[in-house]
Amino acid sequence: MRTRLAIKFNAALERFFPERRVFLKSDSDTRFIRLRPVTQLFVFSAASLFVAWSIVATAVILMDSIGSGNFREQAKRDQRTYQARLSDLSAQRNGRAEEAVAAQERFNAALKQISVMQSELLQSETRRRELETGIEVIQSTLRDTMKDREAARTQVAELEGAAAGDGKTTTKANVSSAPISLLAEALERTAAERDQVVIDAQDALIQADELTQKLALMRDQNDAIFRQLEEAMTVSVAPLDKMFRSAGMPTDRMLATVRRGYSGQGGPLMPLSFSTRGEVPSPDTLRANRLLSQMDKLNMYRIAAQKAPFAGPLKSSFRFSSPYGYRRDPKTGGRRMHSGTDFAAGMGTPIYATAEGVVTHAGWSSGYGRLVKIQHEFGVETRYAHQSKLRVKVGQRVSRGQRIGDMGTSGRSTGVHLHYEVRVGGKAVNPMIFIKAANDVF
Repeated sequence: MRTRLAIKFNAALERFFPERRVFLKSDSDTRFIRLRPVTQLFVFSAASLFVAWSIVATAVILMDSIGSGNFREQAKRDQRTYQARLSDLSAQRNGRAEEAVAAQERFNAALKQISVMQSELLQSETRRRELETGIEVIQSTLRDTMKDREAARTQVAELEGAAAGDGKTTTKANVSSAPISLLAEALERTAAERDQVVIDAQDALIQADELTQKLALMRDQNDAIFRQLEEAMTVSVAPLDKMFRSAGMPTDRMLATVRRGYSGQGGPLMPLSFSTRGEVPSPDTLRANRLLSQMDKLNMYRIAAQKAPFAGPLKSSFRFSSPYGYRRDPKTGGRRMHSGTDFAAGMGTPIYATAEGVVTHAGWSSGYGRLVKIQHEFGVETRYAHQSKLRVKVGQRVSRGQRIGDMGTSGRSTGVHLHYEVRVGGKAVNPMIFIKAANDVF
């Protein structure tokens, strides 16, 4: 059975691959090699497989080359887009900084104007009280003069009655002529003084009305300025307060710390207030003191923001390779908490401190690799891991923007990147809260 199948198989192969002989001739001998159909089929199959493999491999390499070129182009486009975005953000940050400086200047000018208007208001109030006192004195004098005039009239009537009852004309003339002339002169003087008092009183009332109108106008102007300043303070203080609270920083304790650090006489945070000279404070005085208190709070927030890590650790181009939060471990495959944010860039990219502080660690630390820890104010700590080179030492005080190391891949790392952490009171928080706050508020 096998022989028949073999014969039929060879017969079928001979139709496509007939038996061939390859002659090998030398000077003294001639030999040949017989190529059976099975041998030819094996050689043909091997050659076909080699050609097919070559075609497939060439196609794969060509497709991979095309894909790599597209990926590089896409990466270049993404990099250009990201750089344009960074330029826009930088321009927006600079614009907001200029707006903040202009707003501060406007606020200082308005504060000076309020001080001047407050002084004018106090002077007007003092003058008004003096005028009211003068009017009361004038009215009292006028009442006394009217009483004296009535008394003089009564006395003249009595003298005239007494003179009429006397029968002797000569005695009447001698007795009554002198007192009547004196009384007439006194009455004329009294009438003239009364008229002058009336004129002075009317002038005083007119001046009082004018002063009242001026005071009302000044109050309206003060009220408008106060409203603008209160709105400006609300717009300025509220975002800062929200920013610090979202970052997990206790604002009351933080402001108390700033106040203790700047409590010396003549320092920038001495509480300001308008004096009431021992009197009950007016609503404008209370309002101005509240405004100055908010200004003091804004100034303290500004100082606190300068000491907190509201900045980015890199100044050159980068990409966010891993956010804060739970993620898949690239080595074990399990889920674990990623307590910082990863920035990917080239080997040796400069790393900068995000706020002033003191270096508490600068060396190797387990999975962090080469690590720098910086302790800042208000219980805030920042960490910079996986560095290739450290440029600071333990105990060294650094300022914001000072270079502290170079990016690398030391420690537990899958590539060149910076692992950046922010801890408040020993607890890790999302660093993007501080970075976004630096872009949005400052």
